Amino acid sequence: MSTAPNNLTRLRYIKLIHVARRELRMDDDTYRLMLSGMVGLEGATSTADLSVPNLQRVLEQLKQLGFKPRPNKTGARPRANDEQAKKIRSLWLELHDLGAVRDPSEEALARFVKSMTRVSALQWLNVPQASRVIENLKQWQRRVTNMEVV
Repeated sequence: MSTAPNNLTRLRYIKLIHVARRELRMDDDTYRLMLSGMVGLEGATSTADLSVPNLQRVLEQLKQLGFKPRPNKTGARPRANDEQAKKIRSLWLELHDLGAVRDPSEEALARFVKSMTRVSALQWLNVPQASRVIENLKQWQRRVTNMEVV
């Protein structure tokens, strides 16, 4: 059974190496030449021939060539989907359409909510906190639309 986690680790590294190759626009010949020239890989030209420590070396080499791994989004928190969260999101996007909000992203909204409530995510707001955010966004929207009328 000890080979299963090791095998999963190998597969993860191999996938990440292939992503790096694609993002670096490295053709097959260049990639195999890089592998064969690396110290400690005994001339291997394929990831299939490499152990986990050697796969780590290859990944480090690709990072030195400019590859920047991005965090996996599967661990991302699911969006709040209750009526108050939908209203908050809607007001936020309307303010963006009016030009009052530069960044319409969920992350920017979460930062705004945290600055008001000290709560890091919409789904963790209680009803009074969410109501306060909604009212604040409505007031902001009124100020912006009244400025356009003048």
